[in-house]
Amino acid sequence: MRIDIITVSPELIQSPFEYSILKRAQDKGLAQIHFHSLRDYAINKYGKIDDYQFGGGAGMVLMMEPIDKCISKLMKERQYDEIIYMTPDAKTLDQSAANQLSSKENLIILTGHYKGVDQRIRDKFVTLELSIGDYVLSGGELAAAVLCDAVIRLIPGVLGDETSALTDSFQDNLLAPPVYTRPADYKGMKVPDILLSGNFPKIEEWRHQEAIKRTNLIRPDLLKIDEKDEN
Repeated sequence: MRIDIITVSPELIQSPFEYSILKRAQDKGLAQIHFHSLRDYAINKYGKIDDYQFGGGAGMVLMMEPIDKCISKLMKERQYDEIIYMTPDAKTLDQSAANQLSSKENLIILTGHYKGVDQRIRDKFVTLELSIGDYVLSGGELAAAVLCDAVIRLIPGVLGDETSALTDSFQDNLLAPPVYTRPADYKGMKVPDILLSGNFPKIEEWRHQEAIKRTNLIRPDLLKIDEKDEN
């Protein structure tokens, strides 16, 4: 998978890709990440990429020309499955979306900044808009890193245990059950006996019930999604 990230501030987003799973995916040749600074496509020698919004109002808007130049250049070099714009006024990223994107080959991620981008960019180029939550960040760089992490870890071969991602929270509209490790008894706090029993069918049944219990307590809305699917 190749991901091209268009950003005002490449230095804001580069470090997450230099460690852990994201670095491992690149080292294995399973993911390529390329950063593109909008300043390289500025409309003048002073690096201008934004301007005041028509109609008045506070906040600057990223101009159409620099983004158009950058995306058009990339599209001449290869075909992209999706051009994604990270913005708070979009549908929220969920596990289903991450699963679908993990099967793609080439993605462009455009990160917003200031008051966002000229709407004409969204109309002309963007094929998918995503938010990571109902709040506003200073820019879309951190949101893009979150999206990349959620997607890249699902690519076959990235994780050490291929089944690990399949048991994550949200894969089946349930939160993950509690997990434990050694020691089995720490200062009187004991691991549930069922997990030490070696009875794996019973263990899986316990985990499923615990997942339902936790989901009902913390995210009951996820259980309602399952009910809708059944109807």
